[in-house]
Amino acid sequence: MRFQFSSSRFLGNQFRSLTNNAQSLAQDPYWQKVPQWENITREDFLSYRWQLANTVSNTEKLSKFLSAALPQTVFPSSDPRLEHIKSKDDFVADALGGLSTAPMAIRLTPHILSVIDWSRPLDDPIRRQFIPLKSAFVPDHPRLTLDSLHEKADSAVPGLVHRYPDKALFLATSICPVYCRFCTRSYAVGGNTDTVSKTPQKPSRKRWEAVFNHIEHNAAIQDIVVSGGDAYYLQPEDIKEIGARLLSIPHIRRFRFATKGLVVAPSRTCDPNDTWTSALIDVTNEGRRLGKHVCLHTHFNHPNEITWVTREATNDLFKKGLVVRNQSVLLKGVNDDVETMGRLIRELADMNIQPYYVYQCDLVRGIEDLRTPLRTILDIEQRLRGTIAGFMMPSFVVDLPGGGGKRLAATYEMYNPQTGVSTFRAPGLMGEKAGKVYEYYDPFPTNGVAAVGMEESESFNSWKAHVGQVAAN
Repeated sequence: MRFQFSSSRFLGNQFRSLTNNAQSLAQDPYWQKVPQWENITREDFLSYRWQLANTVSNTEKLSKFLSAALPQTVFPSSDPRLEHIKSKDDFVADALGGLSTAPMAIRLTPHILSVIDWSRPLDDPIRRQFIPLKSAFVPDHPRLTLDSLHEKADSAVPGLVHRYPDKALFLATSICPVYCRFCTRSYAVGGNTDTVSKTPQKPSRKRWEAVFNHIEHNAAIQDIVVSGGDAYYLQPEDIKEIGARLLSIPHIRRFRFATKGLVVAPSRTCDPNDTWTSALIDVTNEGRRLGKHVCLHTHFNHPNEITWVTREATNDLFKKGLVVRNQSVLLKGVNDDVETMGRLIRELADMNIQPYYVYQCDLVRGIEDLRTPLRTILDIEQRLRGTIAGFMMPSFVVDLPGGGGKRLAATYEMYNPQTGVSTFRAPGLMGEKAGKVYEYYDPFPTNGVAAVGMEESESFNSWKAHVGQVAAN
């Protein structure tokens, strides 16, 4: 018995040793794979102040970063449109050319730059979301716009989109910690670009007061989304002010702060020198005391965005009782396959983040290379459903162009994959919107054709004419 006890103790010590080693390996300094950050300590990298100070926020900084991060010879792409990009200089030139055309400005945190595989940047799914390459662009579908969801038209007052009977979207700011290429608010978010002059929603007390006044005088509104921009770019005192004001309105039963912060700068959640998270937790606890639901919505698109820092951050939020939900966007070359989407959903659930929505990519200008046909989202949902527990399965939705709101992708009334046109109805909306037919358009099938000169191709012009005729009818 003594021998067995000693063996058990020995095995227990061995197990703890192995566990500690595994944890040590799991907490590798992944940012040190980037040459310019190879000497950055864990303490510095996990500091939100350091993340802000080292954010890449203009083309000059991006060019400098890429010149240090990229190898001299770039691993070839599977995309024939990028086959001519063979060197570091080729990549940098193409990226700067892409930014001169893209609707979104550049802003990238060190964390998100550190999870890109710079040895194979052309096909990296994280790079595709944030750094455009001009050679990858394809001509916009003729129905693409900057405000495809008609948010400005549906705004009761500036910065408050009131589309649904009982829910409204409060755009508290127009700044984000990073700028996604595919942003549905490219009309407002971020700085002006060479192609888009923005109509920003700055955090103004006067504008906020008009928003609160509308909410207070519309008793049907029970649900508020506080977004932007990104709630991460609200000051802690702003979080408390907005939270207190919404909690004080009797008919508001629930609201959530929307942020990509957990994806692009997760260490802020655990940073003892930053009070944004504690402000959020205070609002959440007060909401719970009042019987009102306050939560956080975030935006992971690919498993590679998740690191051990992310897991520590989400675990910290879970321990503090915060409900976190995720909304993904289906993007070509990023997560448009069953294996990637399934892995993302499972990893989110393992971090106690509820997979909430997967969106069909909106009809936004300048991102046609990232959009997928409707049949892709339908196929992914069909193949995943039944392989994942029902409470973990997100809703696969289309946010209807023209302000029709979110509808399950599978509830289309008509879909013709040959023309790429699908139609939906939204009978639950208010007024004339309840009777409208909403159309979604698949991207033009490039079949690997180079973007250069494609606008003049006979097939593209024929397809445009056909789509225009279908829409007119």
